[in-house]
Amino acid sequence: MGNIFSISLDPIITRCWDCATGQASYICNLEDNLHDLQAEVAGLEELRSDLMSRVRIAEDEQQLQRLNQVEGWLSRAETLINDADQLIVQSPPHVENLCMGGCCSTHPRSSIKFGKQIAKKLQEVKDQKENGDFSDVASKPPLPSATERPSEPTVGLESNFIKVWSCLRKEQVGIIGIYGLGGVGKTTLLNQINNKFHDSTHDYHVIWAVASQDRPIERVQDQIAERIGLSNEGWKSKSLDEKAKDIFQVLCKKKFALLLDDIWEWFDLIRAGVPLPTQQNGSKVIFTTRRYNVCCQMQPNMDNNIRVECLPPGEAFKLFEEKVGSETLRMHLDICKLAETVVEECAGLPLALITFGRAMASKKTPREWEYAKEVLRQSVASVFPGVGKEMYPKLKFSYDCLLDERFRSCLYCSLYPEDYLIEKDELVDCWIGEGLLDEHTNLSNARNQGHFIIGSLIDACLLEKQGSHRIKMHDVIRDMALWIAGESEKEKFFVKSGIQLKEQPNAKKWEEVTRMSLMENQTENLTEILECPNLQTLFLGRNRLRVIINDFFNFMPMLRVLDLSRNRNLEELPVGIAKLVSLEHLNLSWTGIKKLPVELKALAKLKYLNLEKTRKLSMIPQQLISSFSKLQVLKMEGCGYGCLLVLEEMC
Repeated sequence: MGNIFSISLDPIITRCWDCATGQASYICNLEDNLHDLQAEVAGLEELRSDLMSRVRIAEDEQQLQRLNQVEGWLSRAETLINDADQLIVQSPPHVENLCMGGCCSTHPRSSIKFGKQIAKKLQEVKDQKENGDFSDVASKPPLPSATERPSEPTVGLESNFIKVWSCLRKEQVGIIGIYGLGGVGKTTLLNQINNKFHDSTHDYHVIWAVASQDRPIERVQDQIAERIGLSNEGWKSKSLDEKAKDIFQVLCKKKFALLLDDIWEWFDLIRAGVPLPTQQNGSKVIFTTRRYNVCCQMQPNMDNNIRVECLPPGEAFKLFEEKVGSETLRMHLDICKLAETVVEECAGLPLALITFGRAMASKKTPREWEYAKEVLRQSVASVFPGVGKEMYPKLKFSYDCLLDERFRSCLYCSLYPEDYLIEKDELVDCWIGEGLLDEHTNLSNARNQGHFIIGSLIDACLLEKQGSHRIKMHDVIRDMALWIAGESEKEKFFVKSGIQLKEQPNAKKWEEVTRMSLMENQTENLTEILECPNLQTLFLGRNRLRVIINDFFNFMPMLRVLDLSRNRNLEELPVGIAKLVSLEHLNLSWTGIKKLPVELKALAKLKYLNLEKTRKLSMIPQQLISSFSKLQVLKMEGCGYGCLLVLEEMC
């Protein structure tokens, strides 16, 4: 019996001993564990900081979305660091309680409890560090069902919005047309539809695309591809049919709503790769156009084609008052009465009301308003053909209110293709070359004036801001500007930009042309001599030029601005370029030019020379650059010829 009892107690005694020694170890190891915890926490903070840097780069620069497991790790790491810091702050009294070389404590129960917390937190921090090795921290975010677009409060579109939205909710309606005069608010209405999708719950994949006149199918395909995640490096090299196939394969599996802005003719959805909307697939296409016949061609049911009318008098005056300012209208009793007449002359067109309202915002006397009324009334007597053009005489007053250099600078923007994003700096440099700005003692002041004018034109609603560095001219305003230039006796524009010309165009009276734009076409050869004695600006950029005959520039003695940029197949300049004795601005960027002809020395007035991205350029004659005594701007980034060689020569 005794032996049996003795044997049964041994395990119990052993476990008790292990427990006692284990508890004691929390006291004995307290100081070491505290030291280790501080070191491990410092390492965890560094790891977390490095990981956060990777996440920020992925989110801010690559537009990626952090992984959930990374977000969870960062959150747990932050909690662990905070908890550990609190324990470390609480540690001094517990350390002071230690005695006998740290192996005992004057308050053993408290020290054991605290020691357990330290040991546990130390292990948790170590485990967290081991789990913090991520090969990827972020991924491409899922595409949202709709992307919100910037918009302003609107006047008078509520009833049209209700009509469109009601049509959208009908199962049997697949295609909806929105049509009306240029500048009447069609795009604004489509914006509202888009944002309604964004703010509501639905199962549509909403796609916004702008068609425009130039290559509408290709442009829409590229925008759809961007929206549905097909756009990549290889996309641009694909043919139209290949793109259509890729788009169709994605969209046929989705319930989509395609919001198609600004179509000018029947748009072939099938050729673009867009499945036709049916009751079975539930998809929708909503488009805007200025032309009633386009609505009929897209779908014949007129109940589903909604016309946006000009505003009635009350709403028109409300919109005008918003832009001109109620304070201005209250400056004098006669001003308010005259404003009613001015609003009546604007015929309810929102674009006219907005543009003219801003132009009149600074006019504080009845005499100024009386003059504005008379100018508008005189213009109304003329009748101009074409949708949108009946408003040009009224809108033209916004141009007449501009100072002369701003007026001409705004007209200059119409040389660019429709919906073209114009680089502000490039535009200002062209203005300087043309002499549109005041004479300045230095280039910086001239450029500042140019950007000041751009700001004024944006404020006047004649240009639209596109980010920080680009602007765009509304297509109605551009058409109006070209109309004004066509009517002018001083300014004769010849503009055939962005219309896919393959051959050199013809004109009846080249000698009258002052500015010419043939940019963004497919022209390969310039083989006909143009006699343009009054030409001051010539845009030939973004073509496929290979050959320019030597005599092409022989009869352009007044030419001041020449843009040949982005003609990648153009490897040689004609020696006849030496005839351009008035040239001040020459843009050869992104061309295939291999050498500069020595004849360029004849360009004694040259102030601006752009050789950026001329990677094939390997020869510049000695003393050529230094011979340009008036040169102010020389751009050579990405140029095949060494910048240092040019700098040494000029020094």
